[in-house]
Amino acid sequence: MMADQLRVAGVLEHAAKWHAESEVVSRLPEGGIHRYTYAQAHHRSKRLANALLKLGIKDGDRVGTVAWNTHRHFELYFGVAGIGAVCHTINPRLFPEQLVYIINHAEDRLLFFDITFLPLVERLAPLCPSVEKWVLMTGPKHLPTDSNLPGLCSYEDLLAAESADYEWPVLDENTACSLCYTSGTTDQPKGVLYSHRSTVLHAMAISLPDALSCSALDVVMPVVPMFHVNAWGLPFAAPLNGAKLVLPGAGMDSASLYELAENEGVTFSAGVPTIWLALLQFMREGKHTFSTLRRTVVGGSSCPPALMKAFEEELGVTIMHAWGMTETSPLGTAGHIKAKHQALSPTDNLAVRAKQGRVVFGVDMKIVGDDGQELPHDGVAFGDLLVRGPWVVGDYFRSGKLGELTADGWFRTGDVATIDPDGFMQITDRSKDVIKSGGEWISSIDLENLAIAHPAVAEAAVIGVPSVKWSERPLLVVVRRPGMDVSAQDLLTFFKGKVAKFCEPDAVEFVEQLPHTATGKLLKTQLRKDFAGYSVA
Repeated sequence: MMADQLRVAGVLEHAAKWHAESEVVSRLPEGGIHRYTYAQAHHRSKRLANALLKLGIKDGDRVGTVAWNTHRHFELYFGVAGIGAVCHTINPRLFPEQLVYIINHAEDRLLFFDITFLPLVERLAPLCPSVEKWVLMTGPKHLPTDSNLPGLCSYEDLLAAESADYEWPVLDENTACSLCYTSGTTDQPKGVLYSHRSTVLHAMAISLPDALSCSALDVVMPVVPMFHVNAWGLPFAAPLNGAKLVLPGAGMDSASLYELAENEGVTFSAGVPTIWLALLQFMREGKHTFSTLRRTVVGGSSCPPALMKAFEEELGVTIMHAWGMTETSPLGTAGHIKAKHQALSPTDNLAVRAKQGRVVFGVDMKIVGDDGQELPHDGVAFGDLLVRGPWVVGDYFRSGKLGELTADGWFRTGDVATIDPDGFMQITDRSKDVIKSGGEWISSIDLENLAIAHPAVAEAAVIGVPSVKWSERPLLVVVRRPGMDVSAQDLLTFFKGKVAKFCEPDAVEFVEQLPHTATGKLLKTQLRKDFAGYSVA
């Protein structure tokens, strides 16, 4: 067989040749809608490649981005990786000290950023000596004249000075192409360095019908940001299949997302549960309906079954559960049912789909007990979830071998899970979040999903708090829906008969909002600090 190398630039090259007229549409941070084709995106990415080479970027150099989902960010994905450099997407929602750490640890030589983040970048710049040039991702008319950033220039000026006459080099497929850092909720963020091979294989795998099912018939709108695990691989899967790609820019509010979805005929989207909770409320309040959107994938944290049911019954949109991590590129499982489940009742069908799903080809997983021995796939036994595969991290960037790797090469995810006889995995908790009460383990996720089913609950979190008798007991922390009232006793009664008695929360506290990580997950470390000293009888 031919020894062709899998390359990221080859994905866009394929789209430009065979899906030349398929569109990439994006909402610009500076205002307005930009629209062009994959052929034009390829043309501009090659001009970007020439610009990067003129600036002295070499193989393996890191090029940072602090940017929304736009066509320019899309071009950077391919232009940077295409020349053999590394596209380092930086999450602007992290704390400033974490951002400084990440940029310095990666030793980014250039940093591209959207105009939205100009004040943030100006604060970071004096603390980031490795960055030689700062590029504002806009045209010259939006370039500020009073900025303190050294060597500041506009993205469009950079491209205008270059030719599109460029041949992508044939890189070894194991060459690094992109870099993402973890959220760092318990330690400093850690870098995960993806290769061309892992990225292209991941894009092919998520395109499968039993994964995210991406095809040329789709109009794909990734709401998950491009600075969050490469928008779950969708900016690669869309051109690989010739799907129209819709990028929402900084307009992540419900009204903007709905408008863009309707105007562009979006059929498929992806994002974290908080996005869809807010969108559901917007749709209900405005009595809106979707004319083309039919499915979306939810990841990042557990999707409440009540949310899945509401989207399907009220909006005609199927929510599919998926699971993954920065360390898995990210997709590990997808919640498609098997043929045998089609005859199930709607309630039983939803119960299957509420799990995190089955592994996609290329990923293997198992659950193990405290002794490291593999546990049965009976849907009852739960243990530490381990995974391996060609797009699963082998070691962190500049950190040596992983303590998270077992001796035989499995990655310890930090999740606690069950696997049923049909291969459906269900996360019961993070290993650090599981509540250990009187020798029994209680899943905080199960209790949170049940709480969300109450009509007066907008969001909920469960943490373990000290108990003299039981060591730990569940505390339910709730955000009420606007204009709705519910008492602690109402909620405690709501759990009666729905879970085992020992799993019922012992107390309820109400808050205005819950803390979240930079990627939208519940920040339970902060909740534990907020409720430090809290105990139940």
